[in-house]
Amino acid sequence: MSQAKPPLEFIPPDLNPLVLRFAQQLLPYWLRWNTAITHIQADNVELLVDLYRQFQDGKIRFLLAFRHPTVDDPFCMSYLLWQLVPQVAKQQNISLQRPVHAHFIYDRGIPLWAGSLVGWFYSRLGGTPIQRGKADWVGLRSARDLFANASLPMAAAPEGATNGHSEIISSLEPGIAQLGFWCVEDLLKAGRTEQVLIVPVGIQYRYIEAPWQSVENLLSELETASGLPSEESDFKDLDVAISHKSDQLKSYEADLYRRLYRLSEHLLSIMEKFYSRFYHQTLPTTTQGSKTLDKELPQDINEALTVRLQALLEVALRVAEEHFDLQSKGSLIDRCRRLEQAGWNYIYREELKNTSAFSAIERGLADLIAEEANLGMWHMRLVETFVSVTGHYVVEKPTVERFAETILLLWDMVSRIKGGSPMERPRLGKQTAQITIGEPLSVSQRYPTYQKSRRDARLAVSDLTQDLQKALESLIKP
Repeated sequence: MSQAKPPLEFIPPDLNPLVLRFAQQLLPYWLRWNTAITHIQADNVELLVDLYRQFQDGKIRFLLAFRHPTVDDPFCMSYLLWQLVPQVAKQQNISLQRPVHAHFIYDRGIPLWAGSLVGWFYSRLGGTPIQRGKADWVGLRSARDLFANASLPMAAAPEGATNGHSEIISSLEPGIAQLGFWCVEDLLKAGRTEQVLIVPVGIQYRYIEAPWQSVENLLSELETASGLPSEESDFKDLDVAISHKSDQLKSYEADLYRRLYRLSEHLLSIMEKFYSRFYHQTLPTTTQGSKTLDKELPQDINEALTVRLQALLEVALRVAEEHFDLQSKGSLIDRCRRLEQAGWNYIYREELKNTSAFSAIERGLADLIAEEANLGMWHMRLVETFVSVTGHYVVEKPTVERFAETILLLWDMVSRIKGGSPMERPRLGKQTAQITIGEPLSVSQRYPTYQKSRRDARLAVSDLTQDLQKALESLIKP
């Protein structure tokens, strides 16, 4: 994205049965060669079979709201619909019309980094794009029309982006709930009686064999890349904190956690100095008990690390917002979305529809602005990586999955700083994916409240979003 380009065009959904059939045949090989997933299992598939039966009988419309911890989630959802649902339907002697598939909403930015061929492929699979950082009315109208009128259900990830955690759910965006109410509204206007549902779908990943050695090797790699001194630092408070968790942390895990904390603290200190020196930002020092703006750092070292991380993320966003002249308002995720859109507005410019009207100098300046915008968005990408990270995720439950997830997020950060791509992250071991179908949430039953007034509509959207959040959290398996 170092050159200015014409504005992003909407990629209309254009479901092609031949492309869909090709994707269905390709999926097992793709899972085998391009992911670490060797087995996908699902609970409550019978419920989803019944929902498809009712949908095909014209009784309901529904949207699958699935968890989005990793980039492999869409492949798991595809396996669920293309393989598991037809298998269970056959076992129950339920005849479903083919294909068992769903239209889906995807981020318009994906074809920018994955390639234009991906945009073409998603379109032919029935996907409809959305620009996340603005009121994308073209994208919203497309999703709204598909939800109410398409011959297939819908699917979308209400978190909006991956967060790298199987057991933490990011704050949900309200768009899914809003689409549900719009669907009810459109059906009523057309004199139709289908009930509208949102179906929560949980996705978790577990290692088949605990890859402790791979985790340790990656940790060593990051220690070297970050220039972490080989001599042991004095972390008496850390040893005290670990001793309090002695019933949870085995000796090997305690040593690994000590190294993970030491690496995290070192990387945090480097980034604090980076933003303090070169962007003139105020940050808490690395001294335990120092002040951060208006309060003392917590005495608990894990909590103190969390406070320092949140302060760093705040500063990184502020640097990017100052570059694009944006106000700092809303949640971290909201601010990331606005920054992404601001960067795109600088790179994909309306006036470049007619490039012949630009002189060589104007074109050079446009490219310069695009390159600076891309660098400005770099700070936002850093925040996206850690938006759900806490200082207690590993120590409160020191499983190999939580160790691996956290270390891989640190790898993403180091890779981004080195100019690499987080998409090339290493695989630590073979995994199994666990999908759980939750009980549907009725949008239709909530519609009478939604239609009372604008204020009631906003509250109804907020309540449905919160209930969906709770439903997805309830699907997390210990």
